[in-house]
Amino acid sequence: MRAIRAVWALLLAEEVAVLVTYSRLPPSELYSVSGTGFRAGLSRVVVELNFPDALIALAILGVLWTYLPSELRALAGVAALMCAFAVLPAVVKQDDLDARWINAVPAAGVAIALVLSFAADVPKESARGDRVRIALGALLVLLASPWIAAALGFYLDGVPVLGRLFQTGRLASFHDPLHHAVHHGIHHGLQGLLFALSALLLSRVPNRVHAYLALLLAYGMANMLNDGWLEQVVERGWTSHTVPSVLGFSANWLWAAVLVSTAAVWAAASRAGFAPRPPRTAARLL
Repeated sequence: MRAIRAVWALLLAEEVAVLVTYSRLPPSELYSVSGTGFRAGLSRVVVELNFPDALIALAILGVLWTYLPSELRALAGVAALMCAFAVLPAVVKQDDLDARWINAVPAAGVAIALVLSFAADVPKESARGDRVRIALGALLVLLASPWIAAALGFYLDGVPVLGRLFQTGRLASFHDPLHHAVHHGIHHGLQGLLFALSALLLSRVPNRVHAYLALLLAYGMANMLNDGWLEQVVERGWTSHTVPSVLGFSANWLWAAVLVSTAAVWAAASRAGFAPRPPRTAARLL
């Protein structure tokens, strides 16, 4: 279960960073939150459990389904519905990221998914395609450097190489008052990185939800493109053309690219053998 544990470790690391950063920094340095101190940090953690964690936990449940004891599959189904609740309108509001009672539903689904992870008998993972996974993952982590620093509450200014590649603390403006190019706290570009890395890791486990994993990968990279293009290209004054958002469902070219990319990644991974299926013996035994 190394891949599944690695995904949970990623989510835990991000939540710890959220708790610390949102507890110690004033809301004026963050985005769409209010309140201060430890309570404010916990509030933002709950919202983060809704997005992106609940959608990643949904992928984990899909991967685990074949390997769960039959008596636990009903609970897994309930947890999946609770996680999927996070995509409903107004459950997560981008202009108000303080926790509300409705956010407890997806958060509880994530908690159940975590517990069920220890009840599954997951087979040996497939290393086929790991070179592609590592190369792509390393590139995405590099591109996400400004958001990783922001989640930890600092800028990349003065950091060798990265401080020259990316603008973070520099004051910039695009239809807004002057602000730091990359504000402290969580960005949807970082959430996109979590989607993409989780999809790459979970694809090592034989499963029947490779189409959803391909969607997570494409969707995550689209969020990184949207966020990074604004901060690193538009706000440098290189162009005034922005990339549309995919945080909500809307008819735009980036959503079309996500859907086309999902189908292409799924087909390519299947043909190359990067998408292992569960063994039939495991399916019969369970």
